[in-house]
Amino acid sequence: MYRDRLWTMRQYAGYTSAIESNKRYHYLLNSGVMGLSVAFDLPTQIGYDSDHAMAEGEVGKVGVPISHISDMDTLFKDIPLNKVSTSMTINATAATMLAFYIAVSEKHGVSLNKLSGTIQNDILKEYIARGTYIYPPKPSIKLITDIFEFCDKHIPKWNIISISGYHIREAGSTLEQELAFTFANAITYVEYAINKGLDPNKFGQRISFFFNSHNGFLEEISKFRAARKLWASIMRDRFGVTNKRALMCRFHVQTGGSTLTASQIDNNIVRTTLQAMSAVLGGAQSIHTNSKDEAISLPTDDAAKLALRTQQIIAYESGVINHPDPFGGSETVEKMTEAIIKKVKNIITEIDSIGGAISAIEQSYMQDQIADSAYNYQKVIDSKEKIIVGINKFRESESLSDKLLKINEKKTYQQIKRIQMIKQSRNNDQVKNQLKDLKKTILAGDNLIPTLIKCVKNDCTLGEISDQMRSVYGEHNGF
Repeated sequence: MYRDRLWTMRQYAGYTSAIESNKRYHYLLNSGVMGLSVAFDLPTQIGYDSDHAMAEGEVGKVGVPISHISDMDTLFKDIPLNKVSTSMTINATAATMLAFYIAVSEKHGVSLNKLSGTIQNDILKEYIARGTYIYPPKPSIKLITDIFEFCDKHIPKWNIISISGYHIREAGSTLEQELAFTFANAITYVEYAINKGLDPNKFGQRISFFFNSHNGFLEEISKFRAARKLWASIMRDRFGVTNKRALMCRFHVQTGGSTLTASQIDNNIVRTTLQAMSAVLGGAQSIHTNSKDEAISLPTDDAAKLALRTQQIIAYESGVINHPDPFGGSETVEKMTEAIIKKVKNIITEIDSIGGAISAIEQSYMQDQIADSAYNYQKVIDSKEKIIVGINKFRESESLSDKLLKINEKKTYQQIKRIQMIKQSRNNDQVKNQLKDLKKTILAGDNLIPTLIKCVKNDCTLGEISDQMRSVYGEHNGF
């Protein structure tokens, strides 16, 4: 499958500030990365500006802070957005981040039909596994379908959603639960989009998925093979899709973060290599390989490059790209694949009987299943029924490396002061008028994306936009 075109090699990155993150992006691009993958800091994920009291101590820690259009402009400085695909891991504030990205692209003369990339835009798994939600489910899904509708009309090469099983697996699910819960969420999104009047034969071509590659080499290969069969049958049998491209399960894979160990971190290189190989042999279209130090800190330049080199060695030296689906026909893998399909279908049927994904989430069905699976997994490690090298066997006393990435607190403080200065120096009357227009659009139930683009072009910040939505939609405080 890769003889004519390799998978897209990405390395998830973002920290401290847009300036520092831009430097990392250029470093990765110069090292051979084929597409960018943006990590946002926690305040950005939950709709707070860098200068907000709720952001204190979290600015730039786990990703890049984006509060204003100038942040997004700096983030992509000297990067040709018409030539590089960008994946953005953002959910509750996905619509605003897309507006920032569109505004910056237009500023630099890049037409929307030239943009390619993915916005995660998957809020249901936030209620299940991560927690970076803002609004209740129904208005959150309305925002998601607004993105579907806008991109369908204006950004034909953009992936409208990346429905994530990765975080579900990281929270402790089994591989069967990872697929089942992900596809149950996907079914809900497709249903809402159809109810909005969108054609699944068309928008289905731009749906993508995000899976975990965990330990269990053959099991993970089988999981990816099962995913393609399952999604094709769901789109065909449930939604009557006939367009072959809309039946395809296109997916990005990240190696298992929860499998990394802080002890003997060089062991993580081997784990990541095997997991990446599973993703390749399973037919992934895009891959991120975790860096060896990510159990301890954000990756250093050197660690990130080594993780990228892992993908490049697999691509250029292993020879596996010359053999599409080499495990096809293997008795072991075929049996595993069919067994996974059967279990996943049974779980989806159970979710259907509850009333679908949203009802299952509201009743804590998925959350409870994941908690039980995580508990059982830890039990087999604690009992040494399952061996983790360096953790419950072959342990060594060691001191952690001092060559870890450290966040420059002075630079995060500069980000905070800069946002404060922007708010003081801009045309605040103009900002107020734009925010009023935004609230009117929210209350009217119209598609928000065009208004959001106007807002960010007129200096409205992420936090101010999110607050307008909070004032109408409210905040979700758990089930």
